[in-house]
Amino acid sequence: MPSREPLSDDEIDAALDDLPGWTHDDDKLKTSYEFSDFREAISFIVRLSFYAEEMMHHPELENVYNTVDVALTTHDAGGKVTEMDVELASKIEEFVWV
Repeated sequence: MPSREPLSDDEIDAALDDLPGWTHDDDKLKTSYEFSDFREAISFIVRLSFYAEEMMHHPELENVYNTVDVALTTHDAGGKVTEMDVELASKIEEFVWV
């Protein structure tokens, strides 16, 4: 199981090298996805929910029509970025456009 210890800025920067489109801001890993329509955006959220629940790690999501904003932080680590966030971001990248 990934660590819930906060990552250093250098560790986060290294992780972002493998996560194109993701940023580190306000102690969160963030990205935004634009889909063809609302239905596709909601489908993404539903698929994401299965991975998040399996990991027992839940993202902050915002949906407006065809756009989904995702923010990842570990509340158990004082709202800091941990390996859990990096792992979930990687999982999202694996399935987002499948």
